[in-house]
Amino acid sequence: MLVLQAVAQGATVTFTNNCQYTVWPGTLTGDQNPQLSTTGFELAPGGTNSVNIPSPWSGRFWARTGCSNNGGFTCDTGDCASGQVECNGAGAIPPATLVEITVAPNGGQDFYDVSNVDGFNVPVSITPQGGSGECKTSSCPNNINDVNVCPSELQVKGSDGNVIACNSACVAFNEDQYCCRGDYDTEETCPPTNYSQIFEEQCPDAYSYAYDDKSSTFTCFNGPDYAIIFCP
Repeated sequence: MLVLQAVAQGATVTFTNNCQYTVWPGTLTGDQNPQLSTTGFELAPGGTNSVNIPSPWSGRFWARTGCSNNGGFTCDTGDCASGQVECNGAGAIPPATLVEITVAPNGGQDFYDVSNVDGFNVPVSITPQGGSGECKTSSCPNNINDVNVCPSELQVKGSDGNVIACNSACVAFNEDQYCCRGDYDTEETCPPTNYSQIFEEQCPDAYSYAYDDKSSTFTCFNGPDYAIIFCP
């Protein structure tokens, strides 16, 4: 008897740019697996674009801002230093707001989150489309770049003097207590700090530091698609 084996289908990720400025989303596949069909593209205000991801899959997405191609493609925030619109397997240089997804095989349990562990540059949300289980939206909708929110020692300013990103304390100070490493490499020894609590207060659904697992990891079953919105 001929047995036909079902091919596991992945997910379609649809990006929408609700910001009043152009962003250049980047994609990075983890675990040394092949990269997606696109690893970077331009998304004008109001624009949408979709990318297919396989199953299983794990990786991240982010928005680059202030990009230009003057003698090589570079961005003010989230740059992947590839010199091109495509990131070609390179990740975002912090600070950058990250969207992380792990797609399970055979309609199992997907995991997804928004992370400010590497700092913040653009508000973003991710919402499963279909699927079953909790399947809630994970979002960081507030502008942490606001000068009244991001402490001066974490601010990243553009050429015009405006704040264009907000560093995490780990990136800003490179100290073990903020990076949850060395003597601080467990949940017990690396509690929230005054800096991570700023990110937590602004975006309670998003990761504010490495061990912020309890309220920041979201799940969905049965092969949902995903909608990622910049400036939700």
